[in-house]
Amino acid sequence: MAKNIQAIRGMHDLLPDRIGLWQRLEDGARQVLESYGYSEIRTPLVEVTELFKRSIGEVTDIVEKEMYSFPDRNGDSLSLRPEGTASCVRAAIENGLLDQPRRLWYRGPMFRHERPQKGRYRQFHQIGVEVFGLEGPDIDQEVLFLTHRIWRTLGLDGLRLEINSLGEGEERAAYRAELVSYLRAYAEDLDEDSLRRLETNPLRVLDSKNPDLGAIIAGAPVILDHLGEASRLHFEHFCAGLAAAGIPYQVNPRLVRGLDYYNRTVFEWITDDLGAQGTVCAGGRYDGLVAQLGGRPTPAVGFAMGLERLVSLLEARLVAGEATADPNTLDAYLVAVGPAAQGAAPALGERLRDAAPGLRLQCHCGGGSFKSQFKKADRSGARYALVLGEGELERGVLGVKPLREEGEQRDLSYDELGPFLLAGRR
Repeated sequence: MAKNIQAIRGMHDLLPDRIGLWQRLEDGARQVLESYGYSEIRTPLVEVTELFKRSIGEVTDIVEKEMYSFPDRNGDSLSLRPEGTASCVRAAIENGLLDQPRRLWYRGPMFRHERPQKGRYRQFHQIGVEVFGLEGPDIDQEVLFLTHRIWRTLGLDGLRLEINSLGEGEERAAYRAELVSYLRAYAEDLDEDSLRRLETNPLRVLDSKNPDLGAIIAGAPVILDHLGEASRLHFEHFCAGLAAAGIPYQVNPRLVRGLDYYNRTVFEWITDDLGAQGTVCAGGRYDGLVAQLGGRPTPAVGFAMGLERLVSLLEARLVAGEATADPNTLDAYLVAVGPAAQGAAPALGERLRDAAPGLRLQCHCGGGSFKSQFKKADRSGARYALVLGEGELERGVLGVKPLREEGEQRDLSYDELGPFLLAGRR
């Protein structure tokens, strides 16, 4: 017997019994984003590797260790996208979208070759936002307003917002020099990963999860003390706007983010309900990236949210009884008994769908006894079984039997049926 082929480690199938939560999340986010005037963009899964080296940074963990890269037949190095910002910037430059301010959003899979664990996978999914051509703190506020509204739309609470400012290039360079000097004094106490970062990307040492380094990191210089006047005012106005909108936040001077292109505002939305992988949404400003990738200088800000982690939060609420069940639950399952009824059922199903757009109706196929069909109706999860027999066919009605609650079967005409089923949705 041939060995079964299995999914690649760290890449998972999204099965029908879970897809409803994904759709609820995606639809809720899409509705909020569209209400703010954001337009969807879809970019390829594969880009030239150079795009990510130039944008993310060659000495980041992503580029050094985590990208899925391979040579194309013509010798070009290609990579599965590890994040969405670089692709979105490339598309905006290539397609002339930077002639005016643009508010864009995207969704789809990303790929990183890292050790799989709960909340961290080799194929993972994100919804992201990228805004081009606006440089004030008001647009930084807007992207956080809309994420906050997405949490409210989904019924997710308990998420806390942490913010920081990384300043501009010269400010960050001065801070970097002071930080390196400070950390070198503790070189014997740093772990191997932090020693490597000290030489390549020292700000990432502040992001270390090693508890043994907690005291060293707590005593490190603070980047907010190195901000120039313009960066300081930008951050102050940004914070004031959040407070005016009633959005709680914490200033975390150790928040640096892992990608080289960030400047000024950075932020993370964090939950304590997912263990170590608690960041569900993160982003910030990247005013130099468009020029770095060949476009004209263009201010920009954006974020990405991790769908796997958000779905886990929705699942926890469902288990706790704080959320409704799968929105794709069938309204009805049509059971047809007898040759005439079985012959009429498919066309009748289309008639019902025409009369009630949005009706979730499944018609039984494959024949079988009334008992076996009714069992399948029950297993389908539908709220009602619709019974079409010879008698019902002659009278122009359908028997309606509740499957999820107590109740007697009743007859309804075809015209009555659609409004009845739609009105009964929870």
